[in-house]
Amino acid sequence: MAMARRSASHLLSFRPFSLLLQPPLADAPSPAAAAAVASARRALSSASALRARDEKDAARWRESMDRMRNIGISAHIDSGKTTLTERVLYYTGRIHEIHEVRGRDGVGAKMDSMDLEREKGITIQSAATYCTWKGYQVNIIDTPGHVDFTIEVERALRVLDGAILVLCSVGGVQSQSITVDRQMRRYEIPRVAFINKLDRMGADPWKVLNQARSKLRHHNAAVQVPIGLEEEFEGLVDLVEMKAYKFEGSSGQNVNAYDVPSGMADLVTEKRRELIEVVSEVDDQLAEAFLNDEPITADQLKGVQPLLDGVLDYLPCPLEVDNYALDQNKSEEKVLLSGTPAEPLVALAFKLEEGRFGQLTYLRIYDGMIRKGDFIYNVNTGKKIKVPRLVRMHSNEMEDIQEAHAGQIVAVFGVDCASGDTFTDGTVKYTMTSMNVPEPVMSLAVSPISKDSGGQFSKALNRFQKEDPTFRVGLDPESGQTIISGMGELHLDIYVERIKREYKVDAKVGKPRVNFRETITQRTEFDYLHKKQSGGQGQYGRVCGYIEPLPSGADGKFEFDNMIIGQAIPSNFIPAIEKGFREACNSGSLIGHPVENIRIVLTDGASHQVDSSELAFKLAAIYAFRQCYTAAKPVILEPVMKVELKFPTEFQGTVTGDMNKRKGIIVGNEQEGDDTIVVCHVPLNNMFGYATAIRSVTQGKGEFTMEYLEHNIVSQDVQMQLVNSYKAAKGTE
Repeated sequence: MAMARRSASHLLSFRPFSLLLQPPLADAPSPAAAAAVASARRALSSASALRARDEKDAARWRESMDRMRNIGISAHIDSGKTTLTERVLYYTGRIHEIHEVRGRDGVGAKMDSMDLEREKGITIQSAATYCTWKGYQVNIIDTPGHVDFTIEVERALRVLDGAILVLCSVGGVQSQSITVDRQMRRYEIPRVAFINKLDRMGADPWKVLNQARSKLRHHNAAVQVPIGLEEEFEGLVDLVEMKAYKFEGSSGQNVNAYDVPSGMADLVTEKRRELIEVVSEVDDQLAEAFLNDEPITADQLKGVQPLLDGVLDYLPCPLEVDNYALDQNKSEEKVLLSGTPAEPLVALAFKLEEGRFGQLTYLRIYDGMIRKGDFIYNVNTGKKIKVPRLVRMHSNEMEDIQEAHAGQIVAVFGVDCASGDTFTDGTVKYTMTSMNVPEPVMSLAVSPISKDSGGQFSKALNRFQKEDPTFRVGLDPESGQTIISGMGELHLDIYVERIKREYKVDAKVGKPRVNFRETITQRTEFDYLHKKQSGGQGQYGRVCGYIEPLPSGADGKFEFDNMIIGQAIPSNFIPAIEKGFREACNSGSLIGHPVENIRIVLTDGASHQVDSSELAFKLAAIYAFRQCYTAAKPVILEPVMKVELKFPTEFQGTVTGDMNKRKGIIVGNEQEGDDTIVVCHVPLNNMFGYATAIRSVTQGKGEFTMEYLEHNIVSQDVQMQLVNSYKAAKGTE
């Protein structure tokens, strides 16, 4: 996929240096005056030297950052991201052997450092590494493809400057490809697409290119044309240089150039013209040359082969990306960061891991420098922290470094913080914007089998919750059980397994539970007086107003508006009232799940000079909510998943029939060779154990992926079943 390299001029900003010179005297200068002039000349000379040194430093930093790329590799599961990263590391000399993700030698890919990753053949945690290619430093983050670990993709993209979107030439643009592309758009990440597995049966890169245009809305064109496909794949024709390249040697490490095969001349000419047309739309000079039928040179197209060269030419360096911080001293005013080492330090902690030596915190440095032994400030907590150790990561290996500057991705030890905290040198109070964190959709009840393991069990849960913002831990108010919540069955299974392996704690696991929600469907008024007198100071608080559903598309899930005119309720009690309503929304009366998409408006009330208190008004709000909730016609919301199925067409009737039983709504159906691809929306509650079911009905040949879509209202019969089950569990049926 072609992407025109953006050209931009950048100014490095340094603190100004000013010098005031005394005018020369008419008569012979006195010794004091002469000394002053000499001193001024020395100062001027020093200033010139300082300016020259600053300019030299600026040029050095500029060159260093121009020759740096921060990229991520993302894709749908099983598209070959980790395998691609393994090849990149091998060809750049970072590793000396290639190991397969599911290799028979038991070693596994370098970037899959966890035992679980190597056993299951999937990436669970994003891993950082770096390599050097033609004098450029390339920092790489390899991310998971499975939707359950989508937070790893989110936080990687939050700090990267560019990305490689890997697409399988057989599978094409799949469900997670669309999700990853949406995440890249959210963080405005420029990207190149790499079409993988051209040697596989059914490979069709032109189908993938068209899918990228229709499904991803990419304005794209190929920069290479394959020489043969499937078992006849031999190499590539570069449409920019108009040369054929073949990858020779035992591991394809030797890239040799040849003339374009004569039988491909027409196809190559057509595809090169298509590439020039696409690039012409974003390059006026090229467009003029194209319209005038002038020859287009390789330099004008700015494209080179292979992929690593494309990363250098198509993806931006840190200086070519605009990054903004929020100035906490100026009501979160947006500040454009210069991206240079000369400015005060601004760094974002985007990922945490528990390492052998304590918490390992990954930092992306946006401005300034950080050195081992420096004191840095956590703007979110106000704490001053010393940096005891600074490292660069190569998967699970570390290289100690003494300093790092703007544009780099590094890790520090011994720094206590949360994911998303911003660090500075203390001279500025900036915070970086946070990343998007999706809400968990599934829960499990877990408990240690042995009571003696309680300490280790709690330690594991605290660590995992700190590392992964989508992994939540809570207590069931009814049973007192520990409840873990996450993005899916695999997500929670992995954490249960990690508790066993890393903390030697066997856990008892309950049946998976869906994270239902409750909401209201109509406006209802409330008028509640909380009055209690039991000797001494009593409790008095009256609240009046109404609750109503939030309009569709509202930003939040809960709104509280104080519309009281005058002082019917003293203003110091209003926060307690809001707190009471928020607390009441934590548990709806239908099935005890949180209430969302609700607006609560306070219009009137009353207070008592002696008996009113924060507690009284908080309780008044809680009871007012419970009193009017049923009248607002509450309903239950359930998580609905977007499911993509791929299976041999011969099983279409059986598979779609099973989906109908699960109350799935089919929204897409297409043929791909001998396979059928079906996209449907299915309630999560009906998808437990589906991995076994689809293997059973397709003789092991079917596969599926699933991701959260939205919460939707359940049918009346399902709501009745859920309410009755909840009442039965509480013993009140």
